[in-house]
Amino acid sequence: MAATTHTVTNQVPPLVGHDVFAADRALSEAVERHVAPAERAVALRELGELGRAAGSAQAREWGARANAYPPVLRTHDRYGHRVDEVEFDPAWHRLLGHAVSAGLTDAWGRPSGHLRRAAGFLVWTQAEAGHGCPLSMTHAAVPALRTDPALAAEWEPLLTSYVYEEGLRPAAGKAGVLFGMGMTEKQGGSDVRSNTTRAEPLPGGDGYLLTGHKWFCSAPMSDGFLVLAQAPGGLTCFLLPRVLPDGTRNVFSIQRLKDKLGNRSNASAEVEFDGTWARRVGEEGRGVRTIIEMVAATRFDCVVGSAALMRQAVSQAVHHSAYRRAFGGPLIDRPLMRNVLADLAVESEAATVLAMRLAAAYDADTEEERAFLRLAVPAAKFWVTKRCSAVVGEALECLGGNGYVEESGMPRLLREAPLNSIWEGSGNVQALDVLRALRREPEAFDAFLREVGRARGADHRLDAAVRELLTELADLAGAEGRARRLVERIALVLQGSLLVRWAPPEVADAFCASRLGGDWGSSFGTLPHSLDLASVVERARPSAP
Repeated sequence: MAATTHTVTNQVPPLVGHDVFAADRALSEAVERHVAPAERAVALRELGELGRAAGSAQAREWGARANAYPPVLRTHDRYGHRVDEVEFDPAWHRLLGHAVSAGLTDAWGRPSGHLRRAAGFLVWTQAEAGHGCPLSMTHAAVPALRTDPALAAEWEPLLTSYVYEEGLRPAAGKAGVLFGMGMTEKQGGSDVRSNTTRAEPLPGGDGYLLTGHKWFCSAPMSDGFLVLAQAPGGLTCFLLPRVLPDGTRNVFSIQRLKDKLGNRSNASAEVEFDGTWARRVGEEGRGVRTIIEMVAATRFDCVVGSAALMRQAVSQAVHHSAYRRAFGGPLIDRPLMRNVLADLAVESEAATVLAMRLAAAYDADTEEERAFLRLAVPAAKFWVTKRCSAVVGEALECLGGNGYVEESGMPRLLREAPLNSIWEGSGNVQALDVLRALRREPEAFDAFLREVGRARGADHRLDAAVRELLTELADLAGAEGRARRLVERIALVLQGSLLVRWAPPEVADAFCASRLGGDWGSSFGTLPHSLDLASVVERARPSAP
């Protein structure tokens, strides 16, 4: 074959060797804004180190390998003994080890811990999203365990450890552990009150024996699990250790691993319990109450994870357009492509600013901020996770045929994008949760109004959107059928208020004109042409390799 046919031109260099954190101006500004001054220098240094690692060629290779060689279930050893182990490619362990050492399971006990951890989660998820599941479960287990001070004293130091130790051994002999979660069952899904797994108390208060199944068990290779089961007193939360203190394996039969659309590096399993030993967490019959903060924390991680996927997709699209030439110049300079990129960038920044505001509310931990989170978390989870698939799909299209090829990494992002809208309660569950907060907890809506009220008078389109929302919420009779519309407007008004306060004028103007003012089409790339779109795109541009 003639050598001249192998001359490669007009191809884009890979987006590697850059600082994912520093290149994300919306995120780095949020950290400087929300982190306590005494912690700011340390937080920025740590996140910079993590950002450079996330943008490295090595992390990119780890992510590709972890997905190319997904986990494998080994139910028996060579002699026929039941072992129920999940084997992962070494790249998975590298990713997970780096994440744990960066503090991505430690938020509850250090200053500005939630903001620092959420920012790190947003950064490192861009290297590979699948291993975020055990990180999220481990982090979210802490508030549930704190309902039992003895359990918290035993397990919390291991959950928040900066040491990752793979392998199944008694937790007391490890420097750090991971947790999974088993809530849903075949017959119920999100309706956990219909669970049929039974919990029989042992004599003398020495734990319970569980019998039943879990249709979705997250992170089945973990050291411990929080599960729901029906005790004599009703639905109850339990801590199920994978290995018992004497070193024997607890009964934990993995029936199969789920063959999922995306998230393929991560194991999700169907498991059976048959006389499986567990310890009660909280009171009998108060299982949902015990896990409610854990569920809220994992839902928040769904928001952060979706913001991370959006940011990575937009970074790839802007990077590609800056180097790819067509029709006489770089794609990024073409007015139509610039409109598409700016529209995507606005959506991504709105997601990031909202996610970091929620993290700051967790850190503040005041009565008002807790009320705000009660409404804002399910609303954000509903909206941001749904926007993720649309953003990633449009960003992939910016790369054209190159984006449809696996080596680009974009197909993996696209397969991952729907996950966070389904995990921890899909859209209808979130919408109904918002309605419950509006009806039963007026202090939650009051806190929301005070938050958006801080931007009052800054943009007439935002002010009008707030008035329209109040009109829609004046009568909640029969609201279930329009709940999605209400929650969407709540999320958009909240995002608009945050951008008006903290984003550059060109970003806030584009958001308010399109998302709140109605000057927008039905697809990305339909922003008003009179806006300063070039500045919006330039702000979203990652550092050149």
